[in-house]
Amino acid sequence: MVSRLTGPFILILLLVTMAGPAMATNDLTVEPDRTRLYEGEVLTLSVKGSTKIDINLGNLFDFDLSSLPKPDIEKVEDDFEILARNQQYSIRTVNNEMVGEITWTYQLAPKKTGELTIPPLSFRDSRSTPVTIEVISGTPPDQETEAQRDSFIELAADKDEVYVQEQLVLTIKLFFTGNLIRGELSEPEHPNAIVESLGKQNEYTRYRDGVRYRVVERRYALFPQREGQLSLQPIRFEGQARNEQGQLKFLRDSANLFDITVKGVPAEFSGDTWLPARTLELTQSGLPRNQNLTAGQNLTRSLTMRTEGLPAESLPPFPEQTPDSIRAYPEKPERTTTPGTEGLTSTLTQTTALVPVQPGKLTLPEIRIPWWDTESDSEKVAVIPPHTLVVEGIPGQIDSVPSNPEDASETDTRTNNDPVSGETDGESGAGFWPLATLAALVGWLITLAAWWYSRRRTSAGKVVASQGDNREKVLFRDLCEAAQAGSPKTTDLLVRWMSQRHPERTFQSVTDVNRFLDDTELAAEIEQLQQRLFGTPGESATSEPWQGERLVAALIRVRGTASESAPGDQLPPLYPQGLNTSR
Repeated sequence: MVSRLTGPFILILLLVTMAGPAMATNDLTVEPDRTRLYEGEVLTLSVKGSTKIDINLGNLFDFDLSSLPKPDIEKVEDDFEILARNQQYSIRTVNNEMVGEITWTYQLAPKKTGELTIPPLSFRDSRSTPVTIEVISGTPPDQETEAQRDSFIELAADKDEVYVQEQLVLTIKLFFTGNLIRGELSEPEHPNAIVESLGKQNEYTRYRDGVRYRVVERRYALFPQREGQLSLQPIRFEGQARNEQGQLKFLRDSANLFDITVKGVPAEFSGDTWLPARTLELTQSGLPRNQNLTAGQNLTRSLTMRTEGLPAESLPPFPEQTPDSIRAYPEKPERTTTPGTEGLTSTLTQTTALVPVQPGKLTLPEIRIPWWDTESDSEKVAVIPPHTLVVEGIPGQIDSVPSNPEDASETDTRTNNDPVSGETDGESGAGFWPLATLAALVGWLITLAAWWYSRRRTSAGKVVASQGDNREKVLFRDLCEAAQAGSPKTTDLLVRWMSQRHPERTFQSVTDVNRFLDDTELAAEIEQLQQRLFGTPGESATSEPWQGERLVAALIRVRGTASESAPGDQLPPLYPQGLNTSR
């Protein structure tokens, strides 16, 4: 008689029938759930074995079925990836002997296509027979309903060819059935492309061939950096889900995007910086509407460049051209990138304080930014037209002194020696001495106050000078760190440091700094950095790491030379020479 017993109390019930040798083995069988599958599918392999078990009062509480040996499943790893392992045990009595039956379940993913063989597996003294599995390339056809896929990936690109650095929008859709317990969906990557995520993923449901799928959709913006063919790595998915019956299923799939042709910069493009975008526009604000202002009046001008289809880091800085009759104090530019369903939208904003210093007419020059319209496949130019301002001089103060000094002298003489008044100098001098004493006292108090104020001003001047030295050191340290890292902040920090170190001069741009220092080595290093950051693709070796040691060394040398020949501590004039502040 054969009876099967399962459950946690089976060991106690079997004490009355325990007997036989310690362990013995029987046959080992290998059963795949199918012998033909596609490369993205998962194979379930069941391995069954049995062994005799000896349980007595001495080992009743120490016996562990999980400690039994296992088959050498590692032999399949040449052709299959083992995704999961599971095992089940049951015990039965056969002719008063306890026999343990063990079933090992493995989830296998094929590593290649063709006819793959699961080699003979060993369990103690038993060996299984080999099994041949046929793996077909591609994915199952949609019309094949008898073997409906549990998960699959769809890829789509908005273009089949792009220019170098042009935006390519990639859409990844993962379809799956059941309740997803875990899952890993890879992201697109390529050594010669910049990849930006376009926001959070979307989740929704879709029906395909009458089957309801849950869908996870992700979008990415890709910017190829080299011309040629762009071939992305396969997008892969691995996960686990439970079906309506509560069964656990392993999901696995992969998909490849077709090769994208990447074209070089067109020969007819006339700009210095290659800008392929859907749109690019320039705007400005902050200038007076009536075109009139007064010398010394402060203006805040904001220039904004807005693009669709480019990251903000790729936008070039605005040209730093202003007439000599106006001083410009630019702030740090602001760059923002906003992801959307159609790609990236970026803005570059440059705010500059403008102070006219000479009366008359002045014209802010035209700003032209050539760019390439990827929609019409042609060059376009964004323009801010020239702007003319009329600067009026500073009105003079009203003069209260008589226009003719001689008349004033004669008036004073007649007042002091008028015979008609009936008073002589001696008679009028009766009240002179009290007034003179009071005037002397007031003068002494004024002198004392002036002395105290000069002492305080001298002390404050020393504190300000000390603070200026510390500010200069901090700016120079930040400048060297930015130069070492090849940061776009380097040029802005250079202008700010020179303005702090030489307050008697005005530095509006790097060009002004180079003109003042007249240092060919430093100018060459700065030009190399700017070419690397903002140059046309192909003209700068952006793939090579930046070596900032030479630029830092040139800055340290220039700072040391300037310290030896630094002028005295003098405050710059409030207005430049030639600007009349009174009439």
